[in-house]
Amino acid sequence: MAPIALAAALLAGCASVSIDDTLKATNTSAAQFTGGQLELSRTDERREARAALAQELLEQPLSQDNAVRLALVNSPALQALIAQSWTDVARAHQTSRLPNPIFSFERLRLGQELEVGRLLSFGLIDLILLPQRLAISRSQTVQAQVQLSGAVVDQVTLVRQAWVRALAARQLLRYAEQVQESAEASAELARRMQLVGNFSKLQRARQQVFYADATTQLASARHAETAAREALVRALGLNDAQAAKLTLPERLPDLPKTPREASEVAATAREQRLDVQQARAELDVAGKSQGINLLSTFIDVEAGIRRDTVFDNQEGTRGTRRGFELDIRLPLFDWGSARRDALNAQTLAAANRYDATVRGATSQLREDYSAYRTAYDIARHYRDEIVPLRRTMQDENLLRYNGMLIGVFELLAEARDQIAGVKSAIQAQQQFWLADAALAASLIGKPAATAAPLAEASPSAASGAAH
Repeated sequence: MAPIALAAALLAGCASVSIDDTLKATNTSAAQFTGGQLELSRTDERREARAALAQELLEQPLSQDNAVRLALVNSPALQALIAQSWTDVARAHQTSRLPNPIFSFERLRLGQELEVGRLLSFGLIDLILLPQRLAISRSQTVQAQVQLSGAVVDQVTLVRQAWVRALAARQLLRYAEQVQESAEASAELARRMQLVGNFSKLQRARQQVFYADATTQLASARHAETAAREALVRALGLNDAQAAKLTLPERLPDLPKTPREASEVAATAREQRLDVQQARAELDVAGKSQGINLLSTFIDVEAGIRRDTVFDNQEGTRGTRRGFELDIRLPLFDWGSARRDALNAQTLAAANRYDATVRGATSQLREDYSAYRTAYDIARHYRDEIVPLRRTMQDENLLRYNGMLIGVFELLAEARDQIAGVKSAIQAQQQFWLADAALAASLIGKPAATAAPLAEASPSAASGAAH
């Protein structure tokens, strides 16, 4: 028995996997999201170093890449994810360990006879199934590693999209302020013209209602900017002092010169996607666990080594008895059929989830690429066609105003139309960068939600009341 127990202990020791191995695997599989910087801060020195790096990043306007770096070094939510993964890895490692043996001691006296009994017992089935337990432990470790990678990808994608929304909301607020200033000037001019009799009450009311509407939209834009900024603060894990230091660039990045090609996206290795790896790991664990659990539904055996010492005080003798024991659980009341059905169903469900994940992977990727490419084409159309045309129209109307062919109200209305067009262009640009972040997550196998499509509305509709 001793050689078997020693071999079992050695095999169990070989299954050890630390959280550092899991972090290394995540930094490798999701390098484009972590930059190899994902780590767990377990000492005060590491926490102080990460806090210093966070302060350094906050000293300048925060780019999208630096926002991701800041979240990696500063976010308690990410640290919680890593700590939870450490728990999962430890539990997976525990699966490979044999249950501790049980030592029983008894002391019995009958008249002048004293009996001391010692029994060392362990689960015989557990020992026999140790190689399978090691295989399950490895599969569960892989599953924990993939889960951590997926959670990190989700968190980084959340940071990227929150950064895009915060910048877009800031730009839209500036243009809402311009519309409100234009509407205020228009309303004040209309009031003065009515006082001198050059404007009717209806004409002044039209300008006044547009000013009132612009004021309402400005209040909404201010709240939207605050909400988007605070969402970014939460995603970055900033405290109040850090949030006060947070500054952002003035505008969203320019569109890339060319979009990603469909062939590049289609070349993504399906088996390397995190969702496929996760489904496959679940299937491996379910399949390997089924064999062990099925056997335990039929029989359970405890083996023990006994050594009893008997002292006869009357005769002055001492005797030793040695032997072994087997405790066998008899399936008299529960034959385990319900547990076997549950195990079969669990394995079948895991197999079908894996199949569904593989089948849906390429479809999801095609959908996300379509959203990405559509957003790129719309944003480029606004940049290259609509905004330049609006600018040309404003310049021409300025010439007409200087030539006294149109009045000041027509000129202000045209300026408002141009601002509305620029706002739509900003929204289209925001939609592209949100779709870009979602596509990057989808390529690795963690599809992310994108913003709602742009509303079908004419930019000039907002200024209809001014004409």
